[in-house]
Amino acid sequence: MALRELPLRAAAVFSRDARPILCAFGSSLSSRRNASTDALQAVETSSSFTGSAAAVEAPKDFDPIARSKARRRGKKYLPPSRYQYRPPKYYRGPFHPHQPPPEADPASRLFQPGPFSLPRLDQTYQSTIASDLLTLTYQHYPPGYRAPVQTQRLREWTGDSPYYKNRPLRPPRGRGDELRLLTEPRTFRNIPEITGVVVHSMIPEAQESSAYLHVGGMVLQAITNVRAESHRARNNVLQWNLRKDKWVSLTSTIGQEDAQHFLSKLIDVVLPKIKEWKGVAASTGDGSGNISFGLTADQVALFPEVEVNYDSYPPKMIPGCHITIQTSATNDKDAHLLTQAIGIPYYGKFKD
Repeated sequence: MALRELPLRAAAVFSRDARPILCAFGSSLSSRRNASTDALQAVETSSSFTGSAAAVEAPKDFDPIARSKARRRGKKYLPPSRYQYRPPKYYRGPFHPHQPPPEADPASRLFQPGPFSLPRLDQTYQSTIASDLLTLTYQHYPPGYRAPVQTQRLREWTGDSPYYKNRPLRPPRGRGDELRLLTEPRTFRNIPEITGVVVHSMIPEAQESSAYLHVGGMVLQAITNVRAESHRARNNVLQWNLRKDKWVSLTSTIGQEDAQHFLSKLIDVVLPKIKEWKGVAASTGDGSGNISFGLTADQVALFPEVEVNYDSYPPKMIPGCHITIQTSATNDKDAHLLTQAIGIPYYGKFKD
């Protein structure tokens, strides 16, 4: 029995001792094959320095002007890949044969690449503020709940007059501002967010000297990163010393990332520097989710863009401004919660 197992033991010992030698020998053979002289010669012959004479003279023969002239005469045509689809400039309606692509499509005229990085205020909103607002404003409806029937908010025209037929409905009785926007049940799809900021500056001194208007436009453009739009007076107002068709005001409409950067700069840098400032009045709001407050000329000078170049602006020509924060909220309560969350202080009693 022992004699039968002897060849198997000898074979096992031989394979164990000879395995490192065979591996080393095989690796040497493989490296020698990869580094053969034939492969080196093949690499050397494919060098880019050994180009043909035609390839060197090709740039000299290239004449774009002559090629464009030949194309105009009809001798040459553009390749098919040059004919790219361009959407219509104006929206012609849902039944028009040419419909514009969505804004997310690179072929759209309204396509904007990005955002490549979010502002700090937007990051805080998405990570913390949005979930907190959803928790504070959420209303739970149990299964089987039926919402009450909404009465008609607008009044119909009653009477036998033929002019009442097919006329639009009338507003409710009372003041015209009593018809508030409807508030939908809060979900993760309609959380209030900031949609834009409008900075408006009234400069009545510009009627006498256009320098006030130029300085005001430079200040607004510096602090908002948006070119200011000037406005004329529509009527003569004696109490405000306004004359018709005179340049009297400036407006900058900020959106997207510029609005986020402006608000973060306003809340973190400018407002803490104002001395003896109570904050924004809690009664502000237009009932539709827009919050407005004002800054004096001395407070506008606290913006870092104006403060670092303060000598470039005449101090008496720096104007004050009104700031309107536009939100997607449909009532003042949600707008106050949103602006409080981003850091705007309020004083007084809220009137929601």
